[in-house]
Amino acid sequence: MIDLRSDTVTRPTRKMREAMATAEVGDDVYGDDPTVNSLQAYAAERLGFESALFTTTGTQANLLAIMSHCGRGDEYLCGQAAHNYRYEGGGAAVLGSVQPQPIENNPDGSINLDKARAAIKPDDFHYAMTRLLSLENTIGGKVLSLDYQHQARVFCDENQLQLHLDGARVFNAAVKSNCDVTEITKHYDSVSVCLSKGLGAPVGSLLLGSKAFIERATRLRKMVGGGMRQAGILAAAGRIALEQGPLRLHEDHENAEYLSAGLAEMSQMEIDPAKTQTNIVYARCRAGQAMALRDYLTDQGILITAGDPIRFVTHLDVSRANVDQLLDAIRQFYQS
Repeated sequence: MIDLRSDTVTRPTRKMREAMATAEVGDDVYGDDPTVNSLQAYAAERLGFESALFTTTGTQANLLAIMSHCGRGDEYLCGQAAHNYRYEGGGAAVLGSVQPQPIENNPDGSINLDKARAAIKPDDFHYAMTRLLSLENTIGGKVLSLDYQHQARVFCDENQLQLHLDGARVFNAAVKSNCDVTEITKHYDSVSVCLSKGLGAPVGSLLLGSKAFIERATRLRKMVGGGMRQAGILAAAGRIALEQGPLRLHEDHENAEYLSAGLAEMSQMEIDPAKTQTNIVYARCRAGQAMALRDYLTDQGILITAGDPIRFVTHLDVSRANVDQLLDAIRQFYQS
């Protein structure tokens, strides 16, 4: 199957499988799994933080970040389209008793900082206390500019807020921005990074921040059931993903651009190729046939996420030849 539903579907490489099979392990809840410890130390150094924590998922990493920055009855500001607001089961509110205050995202994925300032609650016992601004980069495949992220840092400093980045695909953002990832992460008090999306690991995310912040997050990770035992088996693949995965992300971006251009040549598809910035492509079926197209492609051995718009995601298991197969199959669908 050619699977373009998400970059979460990537399968571990042979090198990852070999590393997992031979990983040196210990009990990570006791802090003595050497492979986990090595991954966390490497990640902290690579992304410019004091400390890092290996978590099961990006959802867990974001939850731990919000709960570490905020207490019960506090509030965090985020985008209306933010993953940790829309797609993570309401965890901050349900498990952390932290109130989200969503703000409409701009077309480029950013949040208007004047609107964010207006959303900060007064120091009055009628209101939740605003503690945190959470951004996402990339968001829907779009990249926040370095200048905007600097402005967000200044905004948070001026308003005594912490700044968190849902950086599930932050390395995609760095590739598109033509910068080292630390040019992005330096603006934030905490960052979450997904190892199991475009970087290719089978499981896991990282949460990064100060030593004191990660100590709080580690306690909370245990509370929510995220304390793993011989987790070095997973961390071994995560280390390879973090070291090698970013080096080939430009290929995914190039394939996404190629796919966008091919879809734009079809009168039945509505797409602006200029809006494809990284590895996520959005297109609409003008005739409203997204579900029928999905079913047809499934029969051809191609998986997509149908919707309005359709989302196609390129990744390490999708080659240029696979993109050509997809485009040919879509043309055949409209010709049948």
